[in-house]
Amino acid sequence: MNPESFQQLDKVIHEKSRMAIMSMLAASPDMSFTELRDALNMTDGNLTTHIRTLQKAGYIAVAKSFQDNRPLTTCSLTEEGRAAFAGYVNLLEGIVKEARKS
Repeated sequence: MNPESFQQLDKVIHEKSRMAIMSMLAASPDMSFTELRDALNMTDGNLTTHIRTLQKAGYIAVAKSFQDNRPLTTCSLTEEGRAAFAGYVNLLEGIVKEARKS
């Protein structure tokens, strides 16, 4: 197994909570903050921190609006985020395939 493969893993995505957020958003055009929070069983503060990290990396877009006179925050993957996640998954699949050969 090539140890360099592990060094190539995107450290922003690799953290388990951020990987979970990226996975959820990859499967849906967008999700509300509440949907993400409840699906991933995270606290508001923890989810907010991870969203900010992903947003700063350019991987997700955050939109704020109102629905029924209540604030609504939605998140979606950017094109850059979609590409980064696809690359991350492909690299991870390669690592797993190499490990299975052993």
